[in-house]
Amino acid sequence: MTEDRHRVVVLVRPGLLPMELGIVHRLFGQAVSASGAHLYEVVTCTPRPGVVPTDTDFTINVALGPEALDHADTVVVPAAQEDYEPQERGRIDADVSEALARVPGTARVASICTGSFVLAAAGLLTGRRATTHWKSCAEFRALYPEVEVDADVLYTDDRGVLTSAGVASGIDLCLHMIRTDHGAEVANAVARGTVVPPHREGGQAQYIERPVTPHEQCSTGPAREFALTHLHRPLQLAELADRASMSVRTFNRRFRQEAGLTPMQWIIQQRVDRARQLLERTDLPVDRIAADSGFGTGTALRQHFHTALGVSPRAYRRTFRGAGSGGPSD
Repeated sequence: MTEDRHRVVVLVRPGLLPMELGIVHRLFGQAVSASGAHLYEVVTCTPRPGVVPTDTDFTINVALGPEALDHADTVVVPAAQEDYEPQERGRIDADVSEALARVPGTARVASICTGSFVLAAAGLLTGRRATTHWKSCAEFRALYPEVEVDADVLYTDDRGVLTSAGVASGIDLCLHMIRTDHGAEVANAVARGTVVPPHREGGQAQYIERPVTPHEQCSTGPAREFALTHLHRPLQLAELADRASMSVRTFNRRFRQEAGLTPMQWIIQQRVDRARQLLERTDLPVDRIAADSGFGTGTALRQHFHTALGVSPRAYRRTFRGAGSGGPSD
């Protein structure tokens, strides 16, 4: 091992998602100095060395045990299949806990996707901002209220403990760490070599599916049905309350109980979702989409879209339909 190389240790568990292991090795492994010297040493370890099953039809053979963590500069914990099962607060295998206890206090610790559950169970995220896959955020937040969960971002970096959202967000996280360590030029070169953008616009909010409570289960259901079929036109609170045969005050209270949002917040969310569908499935210009989804003008759509998803309509369409989609009116 070269003394001045930063040592990245990947701690894997049974049921590993192989792509996440490959991301760490590929990205850090490509980072080189101006003279071509490798800037990182990347190794893999597991609590019990030997054959480690993955969530696929092949296994990996890991020769190094937890002692590899003793001299780590960065530790990365990828997700494993067990993370997608119902979780319990503080659930962590004893051997994984013992392995993490060997990590030097000066080391940076990161997780990919639901590997964040391991960091939280080990107490490493207490009082910190963190994220995980959007499908697991509600469960994570309920189990670990002492962690500030941000469901919208691709990754977080809070005082040396980092987390990322889905599998591919591990790429964004590794590039962020490389950029932090060695600057944008090195990180951009790694991104080009991997054929990925050095920085993705927006966060994981643009990928989240937002299921709506079945209307038949809601006393405000008739009002929601009406709103969804009339999103293109102005909608007044009194009109919606009347559809539910309630006073405005009662309707407001019931709606918040059933949807967790005010009626107007819910309508904006539905209009953003309608605009998303039109951007993904049609070539309509933004002004037409704004009218069809009830925002009225392209300017209003862009403002609400950026607030909700962190990207412009044009960038969203490019992400989901390709660079050649859309036109100058976008």
